[in-house]
Amino acid sequence: MNGSMMDVPLTITSIMHHADRVNGDSEIVSVTRDNPRHRYRYRDAFRRTRQLANAIAGWGLGSGDRVATLAWNDYRHFETYYAAACSGYVCHTINPRLFPEQIVYIINHAEDRAVFVDADFLPLVEAVADKCPGVEHWVVLTDEAHMPETSLPGAICYERLVHGHSDQFDWPDLDEQQACALCYTSGTTGNPKGVLYSHRSTLMHAYATLMPDALGLSRNDAVLPIVPMFHVNAWGLPYAAPMVGAKIVFPGSKMGDGETLTALMNEEQVTRSAGVPTVWLNLLAYLRESGKTIESLKQVIVGGAACPLSIMEAFERHGVETRVGWGMTEMSPLGSANASWESRDSYDPESFAKLRQKAGRPIFGVEMKIVDDDGKALPWDGQAYGSLKVRGPWICSSYFKLDGTDAHAEDGWFETGDVATIDPEGYMAITDRTKDVIKSGGEWISSIDVENVATDHPKVAEAAVIGRYHPKWSERPLLIVVKAAGGEDLTAEEMLAWFEGRIAKWWTPDAVEFVDELPHGATGKIQKVDLREHFRDYEFPG
Repeated sequence: MNGSMMDVPLTITSIMHHADRVNGDSEIVSVTRDNPRHRYRYRDAFRRTRQLANAIAGWGLGSGDRVATLAWNDYRHFETYYAAACSGYVCHTINPRLFPEQIVYIINHAEDRAVFVDADFLPLVEAVADKCPGVEHWVVLTDEAHMPETSLPGAICYERLVHGHSDQFDWPDLDEQQACALCYTSGTTGNPKGVLYSHRSTLMHAYATLMPDALGLSRNDAVLPIVPMFHVNAWGLPYAAPMVGAKIVFPGSKMGDGETLTALMNEEQVTRSAGVPTVWLNLLAYLRESGKTIESLKQVIVGGAACPLSIMEAFERHGVETRVGWGMTEMSPLGSANASWESRDSYDPESFAKLRQKAGRPIFGVEMKIVDDDGKALPWDGQAYGSLKVRGPWICSSYFKLDGTDAHAEDGWFETGDVATIDPEGYMAITDRTKDVIKSGGEWISSIDVENVATDHPKVAEAAVIGRYHPKWSERPLLIVVKAAGGEDLTAEEMLAWFEGRIAKWWTPDAVEFVDELPHGATGKIQKVDLREHFRDYEFPG
């Protein structure tokens, strides 16, 4: 016997309607290229969203067509999120930090029909536009007074596109399983892989992030999403904040600028913020050098990379809780959160320091297990470690337009690529990675792709790349090289210069070490475990 409850679709449109009607007075503040402090309210945002939806409707797009963005965190990007998804299209956010060839691949693989681009990224897009023949509409996210000259075919100013259209729009009825957003991850070797989110998964993820032991947002909060909207939908904050009516403060291109972030936090009374460790290092450095404080801030969420204890202790001196979160693009992204701060008095200082650095406990909706090499589940005893697998309603069951990968080899589970332990209280800790991917400042770097470029050098016989600790970026790539015969004069400077123009600049290794030989296993594969042990205490040159 079924229950007798109403079957109401779980869609992003419902978030928009609720925020417009119930939380319409809540503010959205943005730093943009054409306005250092744009300010309006939710009701203004969704009025303009309806105007944008009317403008896009004239393009003849079909249900499920992809509308891409290359943009910072600001109010125009926010409007595009909702106008695209609630119209029945898919909002495809693109990471502008990727190498141009990857951006071309992503746009073409996604079959984007329109691209909304921030003026800061015009040089990047102009250089690849002719390689993206499927794009029919280029929209520059600015006003007419600041519209730059551009070679993009038929490019139109965003404000010109929006203005003149009706602010009434008849939103279509959508199935909750319909796709609403698309993000690509370069967290594995080869071409980036797309993760296609549904309205249902996105709304449920937003619900989960609002729980007190997760992000814990309320109407009384002002949240500063420093994590980019092009990086897993800013961890779901553009959906979660409107659900409760929290004030949103968007930093635009200033997400790495300590002075601007401090000003935004103090002047807009920010209570919670989210970002990768590199952002917090920059902010803390500015606070230390300037002597300024952040009186209103209560909590920062740290994800994307391991959080050093020094960051936590520095924020604690400002009276700010540091909460570690863990997840992946494939998980929408939140999978666990460490809310141990409230129970810190139950531990001695050393035990609490170890506990607070763990990835946290799985939030409701995410089921975890660790397995050995034979796929057998291991105990949650804090000692056993194995491959971490997850499942849940906002975790991808497959990659976009890609059948059959190792990550989905076990039916109903997703292989995260991490090695982890889980203690009896459910606190999970990442101990290693099953694949040799490096995470720097919250962004993935493929060691194999870097190695392939390195071995293309005529003076290199063999090369390996491993991640080593870096005080600012958490981890950076170290290149280890065996010189080829006749390449005895190869220097580190020449080797590093080789990467220019061949990979993204920030993928370039920070240092090179030359060795006589690399360790190999029985099958001929390089044993990176041995390399990591050998270079365990390695420190990058200052």
